[in-house]
Amino acid sequence: MLPIDQVETCLLNLGQPVCQREILPLDQAVGRVLAESVVGFLDLPGWDTSAMDGYALRGEDVTAGPTELTLVESIAAGTVPAVVLTAGTCARIFTGAILPPGADTVVPQEQVEAQGSRVKVLQPPCPGEFVRRQGEFYRRGTPLLAAGLRLRGPELALLAAVQSLRVAVWRRPRIALFSTGNELVQPGHPLNPGQIVDSNQLALAALIREAGGEVTNLGIVPDQPAALARVIGQALGGADLVVSTGGVSVGDYDYIPQVLAALGMSIPVHGVAIKPGKPLLVATGPGLYLGLPGNPASALVLFWRFVQPLIRRLAGLAAWEPQFMWVHSRDQLLGGGPREIYLWGQLLPRDEKWEFVPAPGSFSSGNLVNLAQTTALAVLPVGSRVVESGELVRVLLTRPLT
Repeated sequence: MLPIDQVETCLLNLGQPVCQREILPLDQAVGRVLAESVVGFLDLPGWDTSAMDGYALRGEDVTAGPTELTLVESIAAGTVPAVVLTAGTCARIFTGAILPPGADTVVPQEQVEAQGSRVKVLQPPCPGEFVRRQGEFYRRGTPLLAAGLRLRGPELALLAAVQSLRVAVWRRPRIALFSTGNELVQPGHPLNPGQIVDSNQLALAALIREAGGEVTNLGIVPDQPAALARVIGQALGGADLVVSTGGVSVGDYDYIPQVLAALGMSIPVHGVAIKPGKPLLVATGPGLYLGLPGNPASALVLFWRFVQPLIRRLAGLAAWEPQFMWVHSRDQLLGGGPREIYLWGQLLPRDEKWEFVPAPGSFSSGNLVNLAQTTALAVLPVGSRVVESGELVRVLLTRPLT
């Protein structure tokens, strides 16, 4: 049974990023990770533009008291100004429209009185007010987005705005996933006495995709060495990582360790000082293999603690590490024993701070019911017996902020 930090170091050394690039158009790049930094081809804004509806003018014309100007043009967004402003003139202008030559300031429409071609500016504006200068937000040719960033809506919008319409991204890591257990049946199938629904595969497939992986579901494999060897051998040949649930402990039907050894794989990790999830298995040789326990809480806690950051690292994310923070606990939390204890629950806002609220009911490794809506895991270190209500507790975010 290895300490958690030693297991983490092992996975860090084994799980190197997948270094295969793909070039994609923007509409196919959502959720993908940039393989190289991006440089834009346009300034933002592309011209000196108005930041609001109002009147473009020369600041030197309105430096004292109310001032009357002559209206010479109206400029809508998307049109090119036709008149050069000279002394005593102004132009009606709308948000996003190009500033006419000669103008350097915009006065909001609420601060003027307009009648026909006469416009009275009621109070002197600050020079340059409400003007967005060309390149104020971004200068073309300079770094825009860094490699290792996951592309979401705002990033895609920015790339479109600077005409970077195709991007280099890392290939998604290929994750093969299966469950093992003679008692398991697929969701929707009738249950005989003693059978249970395989809920792990559906949950883990969803979490793998959220982490940036591409999932191949291999279904349920019976507790038979020959069947396990066939499925694992095929999976290792086509996946960057193989993940399974069940069959990794020390029971009579836990065949996966011996099957992996027979396939020529070494097992640097078989047991970790964590609760729940002690039987974690890591194997390497031809490929990389992670075996999780079959109990749902054990499987999900281990996924959030070890597998999620590993997949994010394989995907090429710059910020892949597990994310921890210190918050106050609403309730008393009980620990103790030789293993680091993880208790699932939710982070909720309270008095402009975050508070950890443990899930109701028992923290049993087989209790799938109160795992729903988990957003954080409270971490009680080895030897820590109790966290009192209101005290600070370190929590692991199950949904990374980046």
